[in-house]
Amino acid sequence: MPRVSALPAPVLVIGAVVSVQFGGALAATLVPIIGASGSVTLRLIIAAVVMLLIARPSVRDRSRGDWAVVVGFAITLGLMNLCFYSALARLPIGVTVTLEFLGPLTLATVLSRRLLDLVSVAAAALGVVLISGALTTPWGDLDLTGLGLALAAGACWAAYIIFSGRTGQRFAQLDGLAIAMFISAVLVAPLGFIEAGTGLWSWDALSRGLGIAVLSSVLPYSLELMALRRLAAGVFGILLSLEPAVAALAGLVVLGQRLGGVELAGMALVVGASALVMGRQQHQPRAAELAETTNQ
Repeated sequence: MPRVSALPAPVLVIGAVVSVQFGGALAATLVPIIGASGSVTLRLIIAAVVMLLIARPSVRDRSRGDWAVVVGFAITLGLMNLCFYSALARLPIGVTVTLEFLGPLTLATVLSRRLLDLVSVAAAALGVVLISGALTTPWGDLDLTGLGLALAAGACWAAYIIFSGRTGQRFAQLDGLAIAMFISAVLVAPLGFIEAGTGLWSWDALSRGLGIAVLSSVLPYSLELMALRRLAAGVFGILLSLEPAVAALAGLVVLGQRLGGVELAGMALVVGASALVMGRQQHQPRAAELAETTNQ
């Protein structure tokens, strides 16, 4: 993807955000059919096959460090998706997304070295809370196990940002991503087969799974991996604050969900914070230096 990789890193991240949120909206229609583990299994298997065919990765002459990083990336991918889909089965999606988003926001805050970045994180965090509807959800209706799963998904998301950047530095093109997806699919598959059984191979599940795999895995992970070669993990985390706003759009288009005034105010905060970060790109040091700093 030489032409795509030449695009500015923030544009790649935004493209990934749009893709993954519309994939998430499609996934919301699959989980009731084959369950969370079944949905993750189908998504990862299809995505791994597509990525292996596209990337044709080489596994020769890899160091132990390379394998440690890519296996860590694979485990993170599997856990992140399992925790998130499992939380969706227990909690309202707004609460789940809000709690999960604490992961990358916390990472961005820890890695940031400028006051403006911290202000952007605070604004994005407030926007996420407003747009999610978490403030209006009765706490008595929440499941503690679901809360733990959503928080675990957020922690995995933060780890994904780190492992994705390191994988991109050690493996050429999309090789590392393809290998990680294959390993992750192998690790998650037993859980999916136990939960969904032969339901995984129904035409309805396969057709939805293919769309989810492309929108939620192949396309966004590829774009993010290319972006992280030139973008600091902290900045990447703040750019992901666009997720709730794009999720709202996907919910409207795919699921017919509409936002109220409070949610629209939250969207404005989130988009404004992200615009601040993107506007600072041309004034930041070279991304390679930032990436090295991030990985130390």
